[in-house]
Amino acid sequence: MPNAVYFIVCTLIWGTTWFAINFQLDVINPTYSVGIRFFIAAVCLGAIAYAKGYPLRFSWPMHRAFIAGGLLLYALDYSFLYAAQQHIVSALLALMSSSVIYFNVILRRIILRKAIRPEVVVGATFGFIGIGAIFIPELSDMDQKGYVLLGIVFALGSFISASVGNIVSEKVLESVPVVSFNFYTMLYGSGLIALGLLLTQTPLVIPSAPSFYIALLYLAIFGSVVAFGCYMKLVQQIGSDRAAYVVLIYPIVALGVSTLFEDYQWTWLSAAGVILILLGNAFAMGKISLRVFNLMTAK
Repeated sequence: MPNAVYFIVCTLIWGTTWFAINFQLDVINPTYSVGIRFFIAAVCLGAIAYAKGYPLRFSWPMHRAFIAGGLLLYALDYSFLYAAQQHIVSALLALMSSSVIYFNVILRRIILRKAIRPEVVVGATFGFIGIGAIFIPELSDMDQKGYVLLGIVFALGSFISASVGNIVSEKVLESVPVVSFNFYTMLYGSGLIALGLLLTQTPLVIPSAPSFYIALLYLAIFGSVVAFGCYMKLVQQIGSDRAAYVVLIYPIVALGVSTLFEDYQWTWLSAAGVILILLGNAFAMGKISLRVFNLMTAK
């Protein structure tokens, strides 16, 4: 499929997972939700890999890379992310999440020795400003919503883990199919989460609400198997720096969902933010030449 299709599918699905997660909050320890989600996804991916004949036998050095990917992309990233959500408002979290692109650009240069693409940096900056414009009303009364330094530390831990995981993924995906990679990383990631819960003796509460299980299946199958499959194809084909722009686009979809189901009220500032994000995406993906940016910034 064309990269644009992977990008759109990933964006649409991840933009709706925020709504699905609402049905899991305050029902069960969120770390259990994450672990179960990725274990179900790993089982599905294992079945797909077996049925389609994708390789499942790899050397021990490759398994070490899978373990690293599972630790960074799922165990640490999501554990830190859920911890951050308990301490800071979602607006600040959304704004900080845009830093993943910058981390990817820098780490991609340091670790993989790949050139920094100016168009990605320019696009990320437009996107960062756009996210800020969308969520600035929430940021204005952040003090009344539990903003603390600890939440920022957890958020940075999440985004740095995700970024390093993206770089590991880009390197490994040069020689491993996406389905095989996602199967092992999600399997190891869910196993590491289970180990952490066991060591911390975190109690498990069995939810009774059907909505919890419907949301769990959606997050596991669509949010993990399908969306992460599309995302890793983007990492494989266009690089982790460009692929990370999904992080800036799917909040727009989330706002659309919120408009339909949560009565989100649009303002001229949020509309301008969306335009900036889309403009940034056009720069990052090379749809608009940097010559246009130079003309825009010329005195």
